[in-house]
Amino acid sequence: MQAEINALVENKTWTLTDLPIGKSPIGCRWVYKVKHKADGSIERYKARLVAKGYTQQSGVDYVETFSPVARMTTIRAFLAVAIAKDWNIQQLDINNSFLHGDLDEEVYMASRQWNAKLTKALQDYGFKQSVADPSLFTMTLDSCFTAILVYVDDILIAGTNSVHIDNLKQFLDNSFKIKDLGQRLSSLDGDLLDKPETIRRLVGRLLYLTNTRPDISFAVQHLSQHVDKPRNSHLIAAHRVLRYLKGSPGKGLFYPSKSSTKLQCFSDSDWASCVETRKSITGYCVYLGQSLISWKTKKQATVSRSSSEAEYRALASTTCEIQWLLYLLADLQVNL
Repeated sequence: MQAEINALVENKTWTLTDLPIGKSPIGCRWVYKVKHKADGSIERYKARLVAKGYTQQSGVDYVETFSPVARMTTIRAFLAVAIAKDWNIQQLDINNSFLHGDLDEEVYMASRQWNAKLTKALQDYGFKQSVADPSLFTMTLDSCFTAILVYVDDILIAGTNSVHIDNLKQFLDNSFKIKDLGQRLSSLDGDLLDKPETIRRLVGRLLYLTNTRPDISFAVQHLSQHVDKPRNSHLIAAHRVLRYLKGSPGKGLFYPSKSSTKLQCFSDSDWASCVETRKSITGYCVYLGQSLISWKTKKQATVSRSSSEAEYRALASTTCEIQWLLYLLADLQVNL
């Protein structure tokens, strides 16, 4: 805990100030976790100091949120390419805990400044920021390629030269202090929950899990549409997803080391499937070789008057994703 406090102070995470009149302070809490090694032995005891962003209300305590995150498709493409090319991959954690949670205006500006500071530091080091995804930075030096992906306060590094990666890690540590790491639901069925924050936290965690478990994407997409006024029927559906996950722990994404760099995409739509709005659902998935790197299941913005119109909307969305992936893979020096 003292090491966490020291790191936050050294990084100038906050500035002490008087509480403005009419404002309520956002509390914080300690979160503890025991990190284990691969053999099950204890590696270290971890303590994080985090802000209680979940206690804020949109439009009352904050207007806008900001977290410098990479798109999950970028992360999956990043890992698929790095594994296929046998690059050295390492994960780092930057000690800046107060970037987590919903942010009020002052913390919002602080997080922007922190992200700008990190971006400038990487650019001064020689990295080039990607146009396709601003969270991706790449550098070629002495025929060695290194890529960095930033996700809030976590960093993924992959490259062809371990010495360059070690030098980069030392630079980041000196600058920032790092740690080397399907149902049909209705908005009217059922009774309103007394404690809606329970299902909101649960759905938020399930949304993160869809990054590696695409099999629950469709169900979680439906659940996330009802978190503003959740009912007991939505909580029952969420618990059903949990039971499914408990019964299928072996499912998930697998990125083979020997995979081609061929880009393949499949698209489909479900016409007028929303029982409340009659809007259609767009669905697609994209493979890099045998690795699934991108997928989507989302309600279309407008009502389609025919199944053909819904199909074309899905194809248009898919085409945009493919075009963006071409730019991203070009930054990762992948020849398709």
